Amino acid sequence: MSIDVGILLAALGITTLEMVEASAVGLTLYHASKRPAVFGAVAAGTIAVLIPTLILGRAIALLPVFYVRLIAAVLLLYFGLRLAKSAKRALFRSRVGGFHGEEESHRSLMVAGFSVGAIEAFEAAIVLVALLPVNFDSTIFGLVTGIVVVVLATLILQSQVRKVKQASMKIAVSALLLSFSTFWGAESLIPVSDLFLIPFFGLFALLVYTYSHMGLPPAGATSSVKGPDEGASQAQ
Repeated sequence: MSIDVGILLAALGITTLEMVEASAVGLTLYHASKRPAVFGAVAAGTIAVLIPTLILGRAIALLPVFYVRLIAAVLLLYFGLRLAKSAKRALFRSRVGGFHGEEESHRSLMVAGFSVGAIEAFEAAIVLVALLPVNFDSTIFGLVTGIVVVVLATLILQSQVRKVKQASMKIAVSALLLSFSTFWGAESLIPVSDLFLIPFFGLFALLVYTYSHMGLPPAGATSSVKGPDEGASQAQ
């Protein structure tokens, strides 16, 4: 086995960079749904892209990245908006109790996790396919090392994220999904730096927080108060 340090570091860097973003979504989805299966969804999306990358090599680069990003953006926009409504319902229940509205679909969260895992792996694959022909062993070693680093970091951070309340976590997940949706939608048209994810997240976190708190009764209200979606449904 011949190791090229430059290729190894390049593979390690791109894998860690993209998988950290997927891991962040996996963590927030897990603590919003309380189901470890969402990690499996993120992993499945990642594997669905990385395995063909290793088998087909440069052929993966022929996929139209424009459509991949655009489809992912639309999917995450839908799930992000649904989760914002779920956050509002969770806040309502935490204040009045006794309201048993429909929980956010776990299937939706699974699809969102799969989408994020797939698109982040695809972003990494574009670079990895260029490194594989140069030094296969170094590329694989960097890829595996990057995944191990991200998995370990995720396990360490998991205990900290667990302390966050469910409603707050749903707000964070919604903002994160909407941030990725906006980022990939913009990136499908023009080059956009990953640094824009930070202001996007801050903006959407503020918007979702404001929306989820609008029209809520004060803490300690009775359970006879109508739910956030009940008034509109009864009016119909």
